Amino acid sequence: MPIPDTSLTSRVLLRDRAFSALRDAIVDGTLRPDEQLRESELERWIGVSRTPIREALMRLERGGLVVSRPGRSTRVSALDAGAVRDAQPVVASLHELAVRLAVPVLAPADIEAMRAGNEAFAAALERGDVTGALAADDALHRICVTAAANTVVTDVLDQYTPLLRRIERVRFSSAAGLGSVALHDRMIDACAAGDAATAASVAHTTWMTLTETDPAPAVSGGHGLVLAR
Repeated sequence: MPIPDTSLTSRVLLRDRAFSALRDAIVDGTLRPDEQLRESELERWIGVSRTPIREALMRLERGGLVVSRPGRSTRVSALDAGAVRDAQPVVASLHELAVRLAVPVLAPADIEAMRAGNEAFAAALERGDVTGALAADDALHRICVTAAANTVVTDVLDQYTPLLRRIERVRFSSAAGLGSVALHDRMIDACAAGDAATAASVAHTTWMTLTETDPAPAVSGGHGLVLAR
């Protein structure tokens, strides 16, 4: 019988571990825009070898979170309004598709988990816990993505959602994020009623309400972004 390549499995797990650690540190601001990423320091911090670090950095670059300058350095990317605008409709459309696919197969326990997730999201916003709000929001939306069971949808969302999450931290730090609670309720109610079209439409709306407002120095290109999801 064929012998499984356990070394390959181990390498993939290490690469994913490095990717998750770096992605989370960039999204939560531990690693700040334009900060240089030195492979030797990342090895010590994450506890993996250089190869999975490099593979993770390549994946993060494809998702727009880091920028590599061949022969020079790899740095955390700036908060780029243009990159967000490019990723936003893709992420919104894929969440719309995920919800449309998920509604017919959602179980009552899934609906209950979504309601609990929205309650946790609202509570985190009320106490000013941005990290908790983002985690609860992720968990809520992940229920439909998981139920949809479409690997392409999952892979693309995993690649580009973190780009939007960096900007969302700004919104979730303000009262503007509270508007998301009502949108979530509408989506969940439609899911519970088996109304895939309405649920999918609301899901799309929740990811498409990025609007440009007054200039903000934190975002490259001179545009401030306020998310009303």
